[in-house]
This record gives sequence, structure tokens and C-alpha cells, in this order.
Amino acid sequence: MSETPSSETPTPEDGAPAAPQPTAEFPPPAPIVAPADQPAPVAQPVAEPVAPAAESAPAPQHAPAVQSAFVPPSTQHAQPTEPLPPAGLVPPSFAAAPPAAPPASPSAATGQPESRPRSIMVPVIAAAVVAALLGGGAGAGVAAWAITSQDDTTTASSAGSNQTITVNNPDSVDVVTAVAAKAAPSVVTISVTTSSAGGTGSGVILSEDGYVLTNTHVVTLDGESADGTIEVTTSDGHIYSAEVVGLDPIVDLAVLKLDGASGLTPIEWGDSDSLDVGDQVIAIGAPLGLSNTVTDGIVSALDRSIQIASSAVPDDTTGDSDSTPDDNQNGGQGPFDFWNFDDSQGQSGSSSTSSTISLPVIQTDAAINPGNSGGALVDSEGRLVGINVAIASTGSSSSSQSGSIGVGFSIPASLAQRVAEEIIADGEATHGLLGASVTTATSSESDVVGSVIQEVTSGGAAAAAGLEAGDVVTSFNGHPITSSTDLTAQVRALAAGSQAELVYLRDGESHTVTVTLGQL
Repeated sequence: MSETPSSETPTPEDGAPAAPQPTAEFPPPAPIVAPADQPAPVAQPVAEPVAPAAESAPAPQHAPAVQSAFVPPSTQHAQPTEPLPPAGLVPPSFAAAPPAAPPASPSAATGQPESRPRSIMVPVIAAAVVAALLGGGAGAGVAAWAITSQDDTTTASSAGSNQTITVNNPDSVDVVTAVAAKAAPSVVTISVTTSSAGGTGSGVILSEDGYVLTNTHVVTLDGESADGTIEVTTSDGHIYSAEVVGLDPIVDLAVLKLDGASGLTPIEWGDSDSLDVGDQVIAIGAPLGLSNTVTDGIVSALDRSIQIASSAVPDDTTGDSDSTPDDNQNGGQGPFDFWNFDDSQGQSGSSSTSSTISLPVIQTDAAINPGNSGGALVDSEGRLVGINVAIASTGSSSSSQSGSIGVGFSIPASLAQRVAEEIIADGEATHGLLGASVTTATSSESDVVGSVIQEVTSGGAAAAAGLEAGDVVTSFNGHPITSSTDLTAQVRALAAGSQAELVYLRDGESHTVTVTLGQL
């Protein structure tokens, strides 16, 4: 892999040809700029490709026991011999069987038989416990949902016995349990197969009739195919075929539509812009194909940006002939990169993509692993605040893909919601264009961190705002800019035609201008 050119050399932002791939089974992760004595982290995709069956290929010794993303409901659980009770926050199976009722005796006051139904007591008590643990409005909301879901009139899903979340001790449930029970029905497992490869990832239900949001790299198998067969399994075990509504490789998002779906549980959108570092978050998805997996952690960092390999299929990859001045940066090779396939599944391959993209992300220490791609990152009230997209690796091995090391990344819900709504309405989403070539500031160019304008395109957004070569951008749309990756990511996050406030330094003086973005 060729070295990253110096940041002092003017280069475009997103889309330059990547360095030639090595011939090893898995390409090594791209280097990150770090002290020589420290291992450099790289980001890797968290979709989990699965190898096609092959009698001659022995299974790797470290392969997980579960080879597929899901098991049909008919093989997951023995069928009950009696009608199922309604499902809810606290599965009815965990409620103790009510004792046999004694014969009714006349009431001392009325002489009428006295009736004391007991079947709903445990769910209501459990919901009250959840309310006390969550506290305030959040607790009341989740508790109300729990009690409603336990009402005797609730009809059990036709999938039958497949409970989404298992709770063995309803008197000691915590915030994570309550949030997982609320949000898990809105998270699905996605399986994509072609004639030569396959993979699994996760997705989030957007509507009752089956619109699902996920990552482009899940749908295209990291850019290998645009026409894979897609199957989606809901948390209660229903399997649907799905079609692609639209792909947006610029921000690695895609929307699917499930065939014949109805009555699904849409996720509730949260406000990713109001998150604070330290806020509790819960990740839900299918790592290694293990559906309904829940992990929790905190928001580790905000205003973070990463640069990763594009997952656009070859025909959609922007080439040099039509690249724009801020398509690429840093030679098209950033500190974060996708690995193409998870070799624990015995699958090898090489990336068909030749460009990189820059993403604004939420950093979290909630465990995210291959297969979590496209899944939900929710807040303490079960609202969607991010779409899980990548994890960092120490890069200590070039032959295997490591799992979570506590550094995971999610696309903010504010960006995901805009893109999803535009794809559903128009089949595609738009992205802003600054019209400038940028690099990361060095000590020879600036005494503060930022993104240096190297070249301005005549007639572009930067030129119209009065930006010049040598200006150091330090803030964009209220987000601090510490590198060229930051600037590119924030520009791409906005729709074409959006206005943003940009702060830059020129000759040591700070200036603020309003930029009206072009269209990428």
C-alpha cells in the first residue's frame, strides 16, 4: 500500500484511487498517523460477510459456532401446546403461575362472590420497577408502554414463541433491559447473498409497512455486488424478501423495502444533536449473525470524523474523469479503512472500490462487532440516535478481523433521518459541495488545528463566500474542524443548497462567513 502523501500537498477530499490492494487474503488496514511506538487504530466495517458453502474449504479454527445470521423460527423453539400469553417487556413465561383460586365465598358486605384476578400482577409490578429505575418522564413512558403491552387484550405475534428479550428476574430489571425491550422489535437482521459471496448485517425499521434503514456496505457486500438477494428477519422471527429503494454510498446509508410487510414496529427517532459525552447508549443488532444482541456503554466522543473505504459498487464509483475539487483528500487514503470480509467465516475477497468517504460519527464504547452494521444505537429512552457503521482495530493482525476494542462509530440520527427520508421520497439523497481542495493544517501553515484551503474552484461555494487559498477553517455549521476529514464530513452531512456558518483564520485574524453549498 502506498504511503499517504504529505498534508502540505493539495489533494481532493473524497474519491481518489486508493493504493493497490495486496494479494494476501485480506488487505491490511490503512495506517493511521500515530507515534512510531504506538499501534495505529483503523476502522473496519461491522457487517459480517458469510462464506458460501464449500466442501473443500475447512472451517477456520477460530470461526464462531453460529455460521448464519439467523435460524428460522420453526427450529429455534419447541412449539407450545397451549395458546401463548401476550408478549411484552416482561415475557409472561417469567411470571409465576397463579395458584388455583379457592371457591368463591359471599362477601361480608354484599353477599356477592369475590373475584381477585391475579394473572397481570407480575407484569404490572415489573413495569413499576422499570419506572422507578428509569425515573422521571423516561421511566413513566417506558413503564406505560410495558403495562400496555401486558394488557390482556394484546394479541400475540403470529411468529409464536420467539420472545425478543429474555428477562429471568423481572424484579431487578434496569434501564438497559427496559430500553432493549422497547427498541429491539424495531431492529432486524439482514442477509445478503450472491452467487459467490454473502454477508449479514443489521437494520432499523422506519415504518409499519416495511421501510428499513441500513448501511450501503451491508447491501453491496462492501462494494462487491449491487444485485444480491436480500432477506430480512425481524426480531420475532418473521422472514421477508427485500428490495433496494436507494443507496447512498457517500454517507454509507441505504433504504430497503420489505415485500408484503405490515404492522411492524418503527423505531422512534431521537435527537443526536443533543447528546453529551458520557450519556448512556445501547447498541442493538446481530454481531456475528447473533440476532437481538444488546450491548451498552456511553457516548465516548462527539464531533468525531472518520475516513473509510467507499462501499459503492464499481459502476457507481466516481472516477478521476469527473472528480470534483473536494471529492478526495489526503490522497484518498485516510487513517480509517474498511476490511472487506470477516475471515472467521472463511471468506476472502478484495475491495472493488477505489475511493474513500468521510463520515461524521458518534464514538461509543458500547461493544460493536462485525454484523452490527446498520443496527441501532439508542439512548436511555429507546430512541434512535445513531446507525452503527464501523469499529476501530489495533491493526495487529493482517490475516484476521478483530472484534470490538471499545472504539465504535455510529452515523448520527440527524444525518441518517435526512438521508432516509430523501431516499424514500426521491430514490436518492443530496450532499453539499464546498468547491475547494483542502488538507489538514500543519505547524508550517497554522498555529491552530484546522483544515487549510489549498485551492478554490471558480464559481463554487467557497469562492462565493470569499474563501481563499491559505485560509484555515476552524469551525463549520457549529462543529469544530480539526482536520480536512472533519471539514469534508460536515460538508457532506448537509443537503445541497444548505447554508452553514463557516469560521476561518486569515493572517491570524478570525472571520465568519455564511456558505451556500453546491451539490456533489
